[in-house]
Amino acid sequence: MKNCLVVDDSNVIRKVARRILEEMNFAIDEAADGQEALDKCRQGMPDVILLDWNMPVMDGMDFLIALRQEENGQAPKVIFCTTENDVGHIMKAMRSGANEYIMKPFDKEIFEAKFSEIGLI
Repeated sequence: MKNCLVVDDSNVIRKVARRILEEMNFAIDEAADGQEALDKCRQGMPDVILLDWNMPVMDGMDFLIALRQEENGQAPKVIFCTTENDVGHIMKAMRSGANEYIMKPFDKEIFEAKFSEIGLI
């Protein structure tokens, strides 16, 4: 079973993502901000990280840049899942090491399509 770290400051978003991803046979861990997520990654890298952009303490972009500098930090697939929908944000995320980009709101079909595109299912 592959594991996914869901990083979002919204408890509701984390719970909805957890429900969908568990149905897709992923083991789920959660973090409420980028710093908490980075600490969890230092304990063990997940297979995939579902990452919000706008969070307190450490935002998604700062987390992504820090993650990619960690030992084994290139290993996890990172999927931004955010309301930031302009091309500039998407390009910045992809240039910084994101593998895919999902817009909120999301559903199981969107997750299945994006996860399939990057070889996770």
